[in-house]
Amino acid sequence: MSLARRLALQQSRTRVALRPAQSQGSIIARQFLARSLSTSSARLYAQHTPDHDHAHPPASASSSADLDVNPYKGQASAVDKAVHLFFFTEILRGMWIVMEQIFRPPYTIMYPFEKGPLSPRFRGEHALRRYPSGEERCIACKLCEAICPAQAITIESEARADGSRRTTKYDIDMTKCIYCGFCQEACPVDAIVETQHYEYSTETREELLYNKEKLLANGDRAEAEIAANLQADHAYR
Repeated sequence: MSLARRLALQQSRTRVALRPAQSQGSIIARQFLARSLSTSSARLYAQHTPDHDHAHPPASASSSADLDVNPYKGQASAVDKAVHLFFFTEILRGMWIVMEQIFRPPYTIMYPFEKGPLSPRFRGEHALRRYPSGEERCIACKLCEAICPAQAITIESEARADGSRRTTKYDIDMTKCIYCGFCQEACPVDAIVETQHYEYSTETREELLYNKEKLLANGDRAEAEIAANLQADHAYR
């Protein structure tokens, strides 16, 4: 037998002899790696948990009792459901509630003959106010026009002979108004207000286009009510 063939045969025998050792070594390496990973995760958990939890490390696996959760625990049994079904207990309870309400005073009112109370902050129909001397309060600062989110207010002004500025045009499109009350809050002299009057339905759209004369007439008619509401709400403004 030649020398080269002898060397090849010896190498093949060595490989066959080393195969079991290699497989056994790979198994040992895998077990060591798994143990190191488990210990490192336990150390990380101990570092990130409070001190009082160190004495009770987390369990490696949940018990079988924790996994067996009954979704119907604490609910009505089949017998209870059958009793409610055949004896119409839900219908009887509903009829009992109706009988209780029969002997109580009604919550409804006979509108429009009866009307419920309104808050002093109720936002209804708009009005322009005057001073006790009869002079209109509006100074044409146009803050209400600027702050109106619906752009429902249109103001035109001019200077008077005494140097004061007053409005020549004050229009409100009530079909655009969203009754937010921003115009009333922005006015520095309490000229534009929203009254408690809410019954002003019309037959045409043009009747809801208020001009300065209409707004001043609303203010003259409800001045006492407006002043009382502003006084009642003064502590909260």
